[in-house]
Amino acid sequence: MFELITTDGNARRGRLTTAHGTVETPFFMNVATAGAVKGAVSAFDLLDTECQVMLSNTYHLHLRPGDKLIRRLGGLHRFTGWDGPLLTDSGGFQVFSLAKLRKIKEEGVYFSSHIDGRKIFMGAEESIQIQSNLGSDIAMAFDECVANPSPYDYVEKSAARTTRWLVRCKDEIDRLNSLPDTLNQKQMLFGINQGGVYDNIRVKHMTDIAALDLDGYAIGGLAVGESADVMYRVIDTVAPYMPTAKPRYLMGVGTPVNIIEAIARGIDMFDCVMPSRNARHGTLFTWSGITHVTNEKYAKDDRPVDEHCGCPTCKRHSRAYLRHLFKADETLAGRLGVLHNLYFYNTFIREIRQSIEQGDFAAFRAKYTPILGKVI
Repeated sequence: MFELITTDGNARRGRLTTAHGTVETPFFMNVATAGAVKGAVSAFDLLDTECQVMLSNTYHLHLRPGDKLIRRLGGLHRFTGWDGPLLTDSGGFQVFSLAKLRKIKEEGVYFSSHIDGRKIFMGAEESIQIQSNLGSDIAMAFDECVANPSPYDYVEKSAARTTRWLVRCKDEIDRLNSLPDTLNQKQMLFGINQGGVYDNIRVKHMTDIAALDLDGYAIGGLAVGESADVMYRVIDTVAPYMPTAKPRYLMGVGTPVNIIEAIARGIDMFDCVMPSRNARHGTLFTWSGITHVTNEKYAKDDRPVDEHCGCPTCKRHSRAYLRHLFKADETLAGRLGVLHNLYFYNTFIREIRQSIEQGDFAAFRAKYTPILGKVI
């Protein structure tokens, strides 16, 4: 299912085959939490942004409209109209974010819905059952994401429990994939490495879960309070223990510079809500740096957001028009901004793939790392 085509230093160029298509790696997943990218962007719009993989969230879709309803309607692909590869997050991060509404036990997590307060239980088996009902191509294992920093003893116990949950996830997905009425019998399972900012816990946990021979592996629990330098250190520590022949996923990260640095450390897959969230407030990424298009200096600027961009927004609209839409509080402003940022992310990482193929990723990194994080 995964082919490592070539490497350039630690940077990897590969290909991941799923039940709904083949993905060129490295790649960035566009986050459609509840089945749509926030900003009035549909699954069909994602084709215009060169998206390869859509990501949706188990927790949110379980609460509303309900995974059993989605299954009756043909699964998440048919429900949303997206016919490409689809990854579903396990709900583990929501366990982290709902700290005031949850209780974690060995069997799973008891929590209250953020929508109506009703009591809900989710364990390893339930998370996999929900994702099977959704019919995603990649299911993420149920885990606990701890805040950084957290006490050593708690993180150690949490990582061990996450391993036990992973074994249960594997047993459950194997069972479900063997049933004749399962929507996607080729659904893959990715394990998630945890361990906070403690190198020895991270290494032990990665070693333990690598022994389970899963379809892929993720590094979770980063970008939740630690500095970028600490995040890079954790990746440097964990990556050598990740199976070479399996895809590697850094969850919830991040900026273009974060992505360059993570690829330089051997990561293949990324997701983050930041490009769409920032776009809805007028912060747009370009090959020259970060643009705050609501600034006064763009009021009469008839150039596209990025003169080197081929997205639907840049092809048709000026900076002045986008600024006007934001100032007028028009919904179209956020939509055009999101389309631009997603296109930028997807084509930016496409250029990284090409640089790895050509053996000049180091030159790409040296050129764009100082540029892409600055405000222009």
